[in-house]
Amino acid sequence: MLRLQKGLPLVSVLLASLLAGCGSSSYNDLEQYVAEVQARPPGKIQPPPEFKPHATFNYRAAGLRSPFIPPTPEMENVTRSGRLVVPDFARTKEYLEGFSFDALRFVGSIERADSENRLWALINDGDGGVHRVKEGDYIGKNHGRIWGIETTKIEVIEIVPSGGMDDDGQKLWIERPRTMVLLDAT
Repeated sequence: MLRLQKGLPLVSVLLASLLAGCGSSSYNDLEQYVAEVQARPPGKIQPPPEFKPHATFNYRAAGLRSPFIPPTPEMENVTRSGRLVVPDFARTKEYLEGFSFDALRFVGSIERADSENRLWALINDGDGGVHRVKEGDYIGKNHGRIWGIETTKIEVIEIVPSGGMDDDGQKLWIERPRTMVLLDAT
């Protein structure tokens, strides 16, 4: 035990010298960077981005065909008068022909007390405008002609491409009946 006591001061001197060597900092570059960042003037925090609210959408399926009922068969290439169906491209387009049929909404009707006692339909174009139409007027992008107006619905015949070609290479057209139902005010 005595020998152990004689070597103890030597061991403690060695340990102290080893620990003294660990005292120097090897993080000088990190400490310098932290000091630079702290010396900078405080910045301004950017505000969070502004979120724009989305337009609300009311789903109304009253005017649409039920998916559980088969679609109405489209009329063939011949109209009721027996002539081939072809849209009149020379005719001047009416204002509501610039909108798709699905974008237009039937919002009301007016009965005019003139010589014909005509029923007029009121159509919302989806851009904030309400337009008065009568039988014979055209609406929608597919050459849709109004052929019947009632207080609760509008009957329209559209002329759309059938996807086929005739013997001369001309596009074939078919008539497609469409109905626009009065929107419920609730």
